[in-house]
Amino acid sequence: MSAGPGRRPLVAGNWKMHKTIGEAEAFIQALLPRVSAGAHAEVAICPPFLALPAMVDSARGSRVQVYAQNMHQEQAGAFTGEVSPAMLVEAGAHGVVLGHSERREMFGESDKALALKLPAALAAGLVPVLCVGETEQEREAGETERKLRRQVQEDLAQVETERLGEVVIAYEPIWAIGTGQVATVEEAQEAIAFIRALVADRSGEEAERARVLYGGSVKAENAAELLAEPDVDGALVGGASLDPESFAAIVEAAG
Repeated sequence: MSAGPGRRPLVAGNWKMHKTIGEAEAFIQALLPRVSAGAHAEVAICPPFLALPAMVDSARGSRVQVYAQNMHQEQAGAFTGEVSPAMLVEAGAHGVVLGHSERREMFGESDKALALKLPAALAAGLVPVLCVGETEQEREAGETERKLRRQVQEDLAQVETERLGEVVIAYEPIWAIGTGQVATVEEAQEAIAFIRALVADRSGEEAERARVLYGGSVKAENAAELLAEPDVDGALVGGASLDPESFAAIVEAAG
């Protein structure tokens, strides 16, 4: 693994809408012995809301952290079906995934909303993982950089400059999520280096601190090659994170 200087790699497993509490308990008991050795990379699982407290309890004392998959920016209010930063903190969550392409495409998550959510997560002491990425049509039209520029600039607009390095950014080419297609290592490195340059437009120092992950059909078979790229600081793993053995192998590839 060759994350940049001072950047500790992160491998996070996004379970999406998978695993009951019982299934989550079986997973964590199988995972923990497989990731007990080695402590270089940070490891996180992102279970559904209902399994969060159980996973926090089961992972306590291990290297595995627990992140949520979404949150609302307000601390409380008339927002039926939403979960606040304070609720996540009380449940023991360490971080939160924000702006996943499925949230953007299926549930109307906007850059305007994300601009509010990111500072709210940081204020609550949660590590935000901001997801950005282009569709296949946008890539074919040569619009990858335009799309990434808009998402990164708008979503981070209200984050204080000196805190930009605390935001984890996950580059997830939408055409590679759940499709089995994977960006080539050159495509991943190029896009992630571009994302880091966008952060550097505001602060070169914070851009060097910020971790940028790759996500999109990451598997044990391709993880080591992707993670060896100089700007790739880890992975946001989807389907392969549902199996403890596969997920542990990706963690091992990160060091």
